[in-house]
Amino acid sequence: FCPVYQVPSPLSENEMITDHYLKKGAILVDGVVLNGPLLDAKAGERFVEEAFPIIMEDAIKKATDVNEKVCEWQPPEELMKLLDLELRDTGESHHQLLQHCRDVIKYSVKTGHPRFYNQLYGGMDHYSLVARFITEALNPSIYTYEVAPVFVLMEEVVLRKMRALIGWTEGDGIFSPGGSVSNMYAVNLARYKCCPELKELGLSGSPALAMFTSEECHYSVKKAAAFLGIGTRNVYMVKADKRGKMIPEELEKEIQRAKKEGALPFIVIATAGTTVLGAFDPLNEIADICEAHGTWFHVDASWGGGALISRKHRSLLNGIHRADSVAWNPHKMLMAGIQCCAFLLKDNTGLIDRCHCGQAMYLFQQDKFYNVDYDKGDKSIQCSRRADAFKFWLTWKAIGSSGLEERVNRAFASARYLADEIKKKKEFRLILEPEYTNVCFWYIPPSLRDVPEDQDFWKKLHMVAPVIKERMMKKGSMMVGYQPHRDKVNFFRQIIISPLVSREDMDFILNEIDNLGKDL
Repeated sequence: FCPVYQVPSPLSENEMITDHYLKKGAILVDGVVLNGPLLDAKAGERFVEEAFPIIMEDAIKKATDVNEKVCEWQPPEELMKLLDLELRDTGESHHQLLQHCRDVIKYSVKTGHPRFYNQLYGGMDHYSLVARFITEALNPSIYTYEVAPVFVLMEEVVLRKMRALIGWTEGDGIFSPGGSVSNMYAVNLARYKCCPELKELGLSGSPALAMFTSEECHYSVKKAAAFLGIGTRNVYMVKADKRGKMIPEELEKEIQRAKKEGALPFIVIATAGTTVLGAFDPLNEIADICEAHGTWFHVDASWGGGALISRKHRSLLNGIHRADSVAWNPHKMLMAGIQCCAFLLKDNTGLIDRCHCGQAMYLFQQDKFYNVDYDKGDKSIQCSRRADAFKFWLTWKAIGSSGLEERVNRAFASARYLADEIKKKKEFRLILEPEYTNVCFWYIPPSLRDVPEDQDFWKKLHMVAPVIKERMMKKGSMMVGYQPHRDKVNFFRQIIISPLVSREDMDFILNEIDNLGKDL
C-alpha cells in the first residue's frame, strides 16, 4: 500500500483572514469570525471629519448667501442622470462618497436661503442646527428615561413653557412628528373622552360622530377623520368669511344640523394661522359655542402659534387659553428646524396616557429602579421618537424669549412693508391686508394692464403665476409659492419668517417678478 500525498489547494483571501483570526483565538459562528468589532470606527471618524467642511461651506455658508442660487433646478429625468443613485453590492471610496454629498447639497433646495419663501418654514437657525447634529450623533429615542434622560426632562421643560404662553398653569403634552399628527391626536383624544369604550370595542359600537372645522382648515383634519374611521363625510365644513376666518354663527348652524341628523358633535377644530391667507379664527366666540354644546375645542396653531411669543401680536390668538388642546409647530415661525411640533393639552389627569397607552412591558416596566412617571413614551402613537424639543430648547437658551419675540416682530414688519410696497405699484395687486406674515398678491403683466377685467382677463391672469414660478425656479433666483383659492385665480403667496430676510430682499421680490414677467 502506497499512500498518496495531496497538495492542499491555495487558501482564498477570506479563508486566510479566517485562519489568521482563528489562530489568535477568535470564535467562528455560522462561518462568521467573532473577533473584535466589524466596523472600522477610525475610518468612520475620518469620514465625518472630511464631510464637515463640505457641510459648513456648501450646506451652511453658501446655502444662506443671498448671492448664491436658491436652487439648481433640473427636471427629474436629467437629475437622475446627474446623480449616481444606484446601490451596489460593494462599497465605494470616501472620495466618491464625499462627492455624492456635494452633489446632494448642490441639487437640493436651499431652504435656509434668504429668498426661499415657498413654504411655512424657512431660514436657518444655527443653534437649532447644532442641536440636530448632536441628536443625530447620539441617536436617542424618547420613550423612556433610562435611554434618554436629558431629553425626557428637556421636553417637559419646553412643553411647560409653551403651555404657559397659551395661558395654562398646568396640563400635559408631547412632541409629535408633525402638525398633522397633532391634529389627529386631538381628534383621537376628543373621541376617547366622549366614548372611552371605543378603544376596546372598536367602531362597531360607535354612535355617529360629527367633527366641525372651517372650510379654510388644514387638509390633515379630513385625513384624521379618514384614518380614525370617523369618515370624511362626518366632517362638517363651516363657512369662512372673506378673510378666511370661521364664522361662529355658521358653526352653530352646522352643529344644530348635525344633531338633527342624529350625529353626536364631539370636537370643533379652529385654525390660528390658515395655510394660504394666514387667517385667525375668532377663538373666544368658538369657545363659547363649544362650551354650550359640551364639545372638545382644539386649536390648530401649527403655523400661527409663533405669534404667542410676541406681546405686540399675541392678541391674534385671544381665547386660545380656553382650548382643550393646541397644535403648535416651532419649526415654522420660530425656525426650530424640521421637525419640531408640540401637541399641548390643558388636561392634567393623564387622559393622553389612558387613550394611547399600550403598556408594553419590555419598555414600560413598573418595577424599575427610578420613578417611572418619567417614562413618557406610552403617550405617543409612535414607539421610537426623536428628541425634537432639543432644537427649540437650544435656540431658546441662546437668544431668550426676547430674541424669539424680536424675530417674530421683524417678520410681521417685513410683511407689512411688502404689502405697502405692493399697493404702490401698478404691476401688482394685494389680495387682502395681511393679518399674519402671509402676503398674497397678483402680478399684473403688461398685456393685462388697463384692460376690462372680464372673464378673459381672469382666465389669462390665472396662467401668469405658473409661468413666472417656472422661470424663477430655472433661474434659481428665489422661490415663492402660488395657488388658486376659492373664487380667486392663481396668486402668489409670500411667506416671511427668516431674520436673514432684509428690506432689500422685499424689494428684490417685486423687481424680480416684474423682470420675469414683463414679456407676458
